[in-house]
Amino acid sequence: MNLQKTANLFIICIATVFTLISGQAILVPFILGVLLWFIGGAVKSGLDKILFIEKYCPNWAKSLLTFVIILGSLVMLAEVLTSNLNYLAQSLSRYQPNIDSIVARLDTLTGLDIKKSAKTYSGNLDFGSIFQQLFASISGLLSNGFLVIIYALFVLLEESHFGPKLQAIFIEKGQRSKIDGLLAEISSSISSYFKLKTLVSLVTGTLSYIALRMIGVDAPEFWAFLIFILNFIPTIGSLIATLFPAAFCLFQFGAFLPPILVLVIVGLIQLFVGNFLEPKLMGSSMNISPLVTIISLSIWGAIWGIIGMILSVPITVITIIILSKFEKTRPIAILLSEKGKIAK
Repeated sequence: MNLQKTANLFIICIATVFTLISGQAILVPFILGVLLWFIGGAVKSGLDKILFIEKYCPNWAKSLLTFVIILGSLVMLAEVLTSNLNYLAQSLSRYQPNIDSIVARLDTLTGLDIKKSAKTYSGNLDFGSIFQQLFASISGLLSNGFLVIIYALFVLLEESHFGPKLQAIFIEKGQRSKIDGLLAEISSSISSYFKLKTLVSLVTGTLSYIALRMIGVDAPEFWAFLIFILNFIPTIGSLIATLFPAAFCLFQFGAFLPPILVLVIVGLIQLFVGNFLEPKLMGSSMNISPLVTIISLSIWGAIWGIIGMILSVPITVITIIILSKFEKTRPIAILLSEKGKIAK
């Protein structure tokens, strides 16, 4: 019997992974749409604090205003990013010759006969192609934005019907109360995480933008946005967010001082935000073991790439909350938690 259960669990896991991978084109925009709906809820709560809107605007008008604010912000962001991407794509041709200058300086500094081999190696690498692939990936993400907005809009329209549907499904009062509590806990945890993480990433991106603008890096708005997005990836996101603009800065200037400045200044910003500001704001509210965070990051990164890395923490939080609500799976939730403390 135990062997049969193990086999069934194994089959379910394989089927789940296969579904997640094969259904990525549908599932990822839908999940991003749900997250956008969470953001809309936060915006709507902020609008409720305005006395005039709270008093005179009906719920549908507040929902419509929330949608207009989010849509307007996304359109403005898309225009800025598209402009920056086009500028960088047109500038790539002038960055390639700087590689030869960098290799020559390395040859002079080391005193070794590496110039020829280094040139051969750099010649085999099409740096323009590498950056074009990066830009194409981000452009693809922007092009899927319309589908994400559509999903978020329909979730927003369905929001008022969630309660009656749950009441119709769970007739018993005890069951309905348990489900309501579970959904409320998940909603509260995810909303809190994204609010604080967005604030922290916004501070990091803004400070990095000022630093990159002062150093003279091309398209600082694009790199600040990339830093903002990558900071949602736990542990390695801040490292990647520092290395990308530094590497690009090396290709842009063909000198070592500007990228070193980027590494030092942006790195210090990341250290300050990651080691001081973020722990102060977020504390241990996520209640996830650091080891579990890394494993989750690797698994979801392998399944859904960068989007999976960004979603790894929220997905793990939801998993822990759900597992903690059932006696048979509660020990697993305790193992996944940070200190083994799970609320009953």
